[in-house]
Amino acid sequence: MSIFDFLSGQFIDVIHWVDDSRDTMVWRFERHGHEIKYGAKLTVREGQAAVFVHEGQLADVFTPGLYMLETNNMPIMTTLQHWDHGFKSPFKSEVYFVNTTRFNDLKWGTKNPIICRDPEFGPVRLRAFGTYSVKVADPARFLVEIVGTDGEFTMDEISFQIRNIIVQEMSRSLAKSGIPVMDMAANTRELGQLVAKEISAQIAEYGLTLPELYIENISLPPAVEEVMDKRSSMGVIGNLNEYMQFQAAEALGREGSGASDAMQAGLGAAMGLQMGQQAAAGPWGAQPARGGAAAPPPPPVEHVWHVAENGETKGPFSKAQLGRMAQAGELARESYVWTAGQDGWMKAEDVTELAQLFTILPPPPPPGV
Repeated sequence: MSIFDFLSGQFIDVIHWVDDSRDTMVWRFERHGHEIKYGAKLTVREGQAAVFVHEGQLADVFTPGLYMLETNNMPIMTTLQHWDHGFKSPFKSEVYFVNTTRFNDLKWGTKNPIICRDPEFGPVRLRAFGTYSVKVADPARFLVEIVGTDGEFTMDEISFQIRNIIVQEMSRSLAKSGIPVMDMAANTRELGQLVAKEISAQIAEYGLTLPELYIENISLPPAVEEVMDKRSSMGVIGNLNEYMQFQAAEALGREGSGASDAMQAGLGAAMGLQMGQQAAAGPWGAQPARGGAAAPPPPPVEHVWHVAENGETKGPFSKAQLGRMAQAGELARESYVWTAGQDGWMKAEDVTELAQLFTILPPPPPPGV
């Protein structure tokens, strides 16, 4: 074997890259002296691109395939080297393998709230988060603009910059979208596509593209969400007076361990009247009386009352019981009473339904007479 054959065997004759890290975007093929044999084999797998840099100048870019590094396969390198067709000497170049597959499930989110003007709620603060994927679309531009001479470039080194671009564009898109907060959940797909389109134009300068961007959630401050929950609850409840009566009945039920028979009788009568109305209505609702006359309204439900005395609550009492208490002097005009649906405690003489209990008794004589 000649000395030339021995020396030529010391140079690189197979160039390839197998990656299992899942986050490496660019990897430089290492070889002492960067000496590559003329006629060597270059293997570029699917999802890769090989970029040759000769003496600091970007030379050739190879897409997936198997190549013999010869003059006819390396037009730019041949021009730079000024090779003759018969010259078989090795050459020195750096080879960078670029991962052109998608990097998926990358997270983004707003660090600070985005202030928007909602047509229904006015100025609101929004937060958003989601995922995105990124891909190298132009290996040569990505190498020149971002990687430089880094021998191993990972996704973490560029993800922070991309997240900042996403958040900036998301803030701008949300602020000018004019979509009501209540309708944003139904429009996250359109917002994501709009933001991805705007971002792709910016990161194209880095040789990247943004195939997908998902908005997982757009949230309001906790205080606003609490108000919205109350508003939704009121929409489900419907009639406010009926809801207040229901709450009062529940409160009385929690105190029901000491409730009197009158309270139970009153509630039983109310339930009986309601069930009777439903039974009379039949399966098709209330029917008008014969002769065109409207059916009489249901009789009013008798109220039961609580009386405040010496810082304690007594009762419940029916109206008849309160009448006997008034005659016995146990209930005065100034006594405070309360019933379900009443807005706070009131004096008995100020309640229209109870004021008549005191008309049969003369008021107390004026002082000094």
